[in-house]
Amino acid sequence: MQRFNQTQGVHVFQTMYGCEWDDETGITDGFSNHGYDGEDFLVFDMKNTRWISPSPQGLITTHRWNNYRAGLEYSKSYLTQECIEWLKKYVSYGRSTLERTVAPEVSLLQKDPSSPVVCHVTGFFPRGVMVTWQKKGEDHYDDVEWGETLPNEDGTFQTTSRLTVKDWQTEDYTCVVQHKSLKEDIVKRVIELEIRRNQDIETRGLLIGVIIGCVVGVLLPVVGVVVWKKRGAEKLTHYSSE
Repeated sequence: MQRFNQTQGVHVFQTMYGCEWDDETGITDGFSNHGYDGEDFLVFDMKNTRWISPSPQGLITTHRWNNYRAGLEYSKSYLTQECIEWLKKYVSYGRSTLERTVAPEVSLLQKDPSSPVVCHVTGFFPRGVMVTWQKKGEDHYDDVEWGETLPNEDGTFQTTSRLTVKDWQTEDYTCVVQHKSLKEDIVKRVIELEIRRNQDIETRGLLIGVIIGCVVGVLLPVVGVVVWKKRGAEKLTHYSSE
């Protein structure tokens, strides 16, 4: 706070460090960063084994830490050796979870016939997924908006991509989904039969309600007869036992 001429208020100091390991190439890397009030303050330069600071207020610390050679060597050794060993252990412990794959479910959604068409992809694992649009078999990027990849409650993920065009009924648009779990890409053609709308869901719900009401109305008299007969049987059995 003194270096930034701060005498009061709430301030945040952050530390983040970790390591990376490519199990195919064997290449490793590491990082160690310190931040102050949301800005980089100190960064460990792995290649040159030294601390650097993008902030003038951090130069005093970098000068002090860079003169402590044993500390520099320990930081580099931890990130390139000890951290990697722990990373490999954790990967082996969670391999069954890390390597599992769950195929996505893809739906085309639309609020109403004049609204954008949304390609909704959900229930997939791992997180990485590619959602693209095509027009007549060619990649289409105009009037396309991609949403964030968000977690589901069961540990899988979901994402969306929005296509805003007026000629989807006359042109051949498709939503193409690529994921590690799939042997072949999922391709959804933008046609009436594939699109689900709010009004369709409401109508379907109303029809189901009417059907259930009719079935219940038919069943009630039957249930009444069965209960009456059962009660009659119980009385007969009771009287005969006396």
